[in-house]
Amino acid sequence: MSNQSIQNDHEKAYMSLTKGLKELDFRGPYVPSDLLLIGDHAFPLAMNSKGQVLMAASLYGCGRIVALGHEAYLTAFPALVENALIWLRGDGSSNPTVAVHKNVKALSDNLSKSTFQVEVVGSFSRNLQSGVYVTDVYNVGADPKDLVDFLKEGGGVLIAGQAWSWAADHPKENTLHHFDGNKVSGVAGIYFSKNPGEVEHLPVYPQIPASWMAVTLGKDFEDDLQFLLHGVSELAIPKGSVSSEVLVHGPLAFPIATTGGGQAFLAGAYYGQGRVIVTGHEGVLSAEENASFWKNAFHWLDEGRRGVIGVAVKHGIKIAKDSGLKTENTGFRKDLSVFVSPSNPNEDWKEIQNFVAEGGGLVIGGHVWWWAQTHGELNTFTDFGGNKIINQMGLSLLKSTINAGSHKVPDPSQALKDTYHFRHLLHRFAKHVTLNEKLSKQEEEFMKKLGNDCSVYLNMKAYDCCHYSQVVATLTDILKKSGMPQVSEKCPVKSPKDHVLLKVGTEVYKHCPDPDALLPYLIKDNPLLPVVYNHRVKLDVNTAEREEWISTGLYLAPGMKTFVAIPAEIINKKWQIQIGCQTDGLNAAELKRAPHVHVRFPVISEMTQVWNLWGGLIYLVAPPKTEAQGLEVVVQMAVPAPYYKSGVTTNTDWSLLRSAPSPWAELEFDNIILTVPSDAVRELENPDELAAFWNDIMKAIADLAAKPHKFPRKERFVADIQISHGWMHAGYPVMAHKGSAEALINVKNAKTKGMWGAIHELGHNQQRGCWEFPSHTTEATCNLWSVYVHENVFGINRDKAHPAMSLEKRNERTRDYIKEGRQLSKWSVWTALETYIQLQEKFGWDTLKKVFAAYHKMDKFPKGNPEKMNVYAETFSKAVGMNLTGFFKAWGWPIEQATEQKLSSLPAWTDHPMV
Repeated sequence: MSNQSIQNDHEKAYMSLTKGLKELDFRGPYVPSDLLLIGDHAFPLAMNSKGQVLMAASLYGCGRIVALGHEAYLTAFPALVENALIWLRGDGSSNPTVAVHKNVKALSDNLSKSTFQVEVVGSFSRNLQSGVYVTDVYNVGADPKDLVDFLKEGGGVLIAGQAWSWAADHPKENTLHHFDGNKVSGVAGIYFSKNPGEVEHLPVYPQIPASWMAVTLGKDFEDDLQFLLHGVSELAIPKGSVSSEVLVHGPLAFPIATTGGGQAFLAGAYYGQGRVIVTGHEGVLSAEENASFWKNAFHWLDEGRRGVIGVAVKHGIKIAKDSGLKTENTGFRKDLSVFVSPSNPNEDWKEIQNFVAEGGGLVIGGHVWWWAQTHGELNTFTDFGGNKIINQMGLSLLKSTINAGSHKVPDPSQALKDTYHFRHLLHRFAKHVTLNEKLSKQEEEFMKKLGNDCSVYLNMKAYDCCHYSQVVATLTDILKKSGMPQVSEKCPVKSPKDHVLLKVGTEVYKHCPDPDALLPYLIKDNPLLPVVYNHRVKLDVNTAEREEWISTGLYLAPGMKTFVAIPAEIINKKWQIQIGCQTDGLNAAELKRAPHVHVRFPVISEMTQVWNLWGGLIYLVAPPKTEAQGLEVVVQMAVPAPYYKSGVTTNTDWSLLRSAPSPWAELEFDNIILTVPSDAVRELENPDELAAFWNDIMKAIADLAAKPHKFPRKERFVADIQISHGWMHAGYPVMAHKGSAEALINVKNAKTKGMWGAIHELGHNQQRGCWEFPSHTTEATCNLWSVYVHENVFGINRDKAHPAMSLEKRNERTRDYIKEGRQLSKWSVWTALETYIQLQEKFGWDTLKKVFAAYHKMDKFPKGNPEKMNVYAETFSKAVGMNLTGFFKAWGWPIEQATEQKLSSLPAWTDHPMV
């Protein structure tokens, strides 16, 4: 379902409620309450220029509710009230009766000409025959639960009034929970707040109104934190536990325990008439050092009812008993006062939500990170059971983690200022951008986290939730006001503000209702490139154990949309379409491009629309273990790219293709694909020569690894403006800086100067855990391929292949290693490589190949380095028919007596270089 179609449900309700209205004039003697909205279903009908909500509507259970910020509005806006009554009656209901509380019977005069029959009543009764009940906030009945049940079962409630005068008379009471009207409307996520609303003459907007000023907190939580943290100085994630982070994003949610970097592992919230506390690991719940906190917490959740705490979390029963309240080991029951739930409960999440909305207390204890790791194809926000319950309470468990440790609790009076809170900081950032308000030093330090959390929050895709829409609207407004920094090599992004704008621009473009209208604010220089139409791409696929990108030779410009027609046999088979070759996520203080610039779309229909804010080459991503011949996809419209494929593209084809307009080019050879900026290939006249050269390199890499020349999956190289770490790094694809592009495609240069770095990374991709000893050999054994390829393909001797490989440097390193006592802690990189080079110089490359081949035949391997080193010593010794244990021991390897015993019948290597 698209974001637009989900939003339509609330937009449709809004259209019904504002039908025929052009304006609402609130100016007059009445001072309304600012209405606070939470949850997925509450939405504003009227919002002033300060972002205050003066009228709102919501759903609860099967029923509907409309709330007006002052009782006088029941008669001041007759057309709106009539629309409200029609909507509250429900679709298809023919019941014309409206029950009106006697205190607001003036409303009945306005309805005398309507289709409604008014019944004035002294109080709400379950025996009423009407489907709609109208009351002010001061007369919700002796037991508001009756009216809540009426709403839940399908009734309509129109409620009006203000709470600021009550709040002034009850300064020590919690308006959100104790004000009578909120005992009904709060259940549906609408609260009459103690803040007076400013009155204006407002237009009726065509869509649900939104404003960045509405993205604010509904409470300061000082009194809650004072209660919860009484007698508590630190809160801990106990030793041995790794907590999920809790994102605190709702207007009535607040962090309780955070790390110095602002990550919360314990947080609370108000929801309806109830309360909730969420922790990112069940260990936080049962840890003895947190006992004082939980004693307070259970009383905060119980709210003086002294009811039963039901515990469904292992190890949670003791801490609950310590609260002095009655405790039972049980699953969820409606008659509980507080329910302690695991993070992924089996119970009906809607029932638990309603339990809290109607006044229950809830504890969710547990992490999501393991679930996220084992359910990679699912969305942690929307598919994880605990998040289905707590998302609309303003809290969410994230897959990001926090390690064990103790953290000082905040000062309740300073918590809002000193502690990270997503919504508060977003409001402050909006003020910073739109009104030039200066951020505090602490707020600036939290900016990077804000950018990350905006990205995470938007992936909730809660398009039907008013608050989600408010955040999207806020970020859209911010981007339209400031524009997105036009990041490039010449114009890097450095400031905290620009970091946030760059991070969120990409995500808002994906999730806002009208991305095309936002695009000019995000990408300023977006030239029109020539396109081809209905381009056919033929695919023959035979993937091994891992997914594979299949090049199409096509490019999408930034923001450009196209449709891809997909053959029926690969729909819903885990295929994806990827736009963009730069899959490296950046986390740097200075950015030369946006942190994330590729997107993927699942192949789930015959026509898939694709786009990417940043543009990019178009790929089909084939899942592992997939075989299909003669497939054809059709790309409706795209920009042609310089794309060469060995055995397919002729020199004549290439003479035209190399000038294709895409800024990215691809050269696909037998076992490797090079993706480089197109400028690097414009002058490439003979790609066949380059293909033959790379085919020789890849054969050599396969030879040394003792593998077949045909790779199960072609390697990939991408030369990018900026990468996540190093000058290059291994993976699929190998990522390199764009300065490397020239070296990758210049045969003459490679044969004279070499190509150490590129082969080093391809060597990394050949490393295997069974004969690797991390971290000692991580940056060492990969260089065996560099030495081999330089000598056997480029004709460059090892001592000239890299400055560190000169004989002088090698001898110096070995002498230093011996002098320092042959300590394995210092055996790494070039020093570790020397061990293997000495073996190669004595026994030859063929022996190394023989050793690698022996490992291919093994199926059981030890896990620890010492055990693996003994296996390696034994395997190499057997390959050469000599006992090499003396040599390995001379390098400081932990050779066991049992290994020496096994090899004792072989002649010893006594004249090795380490003697």
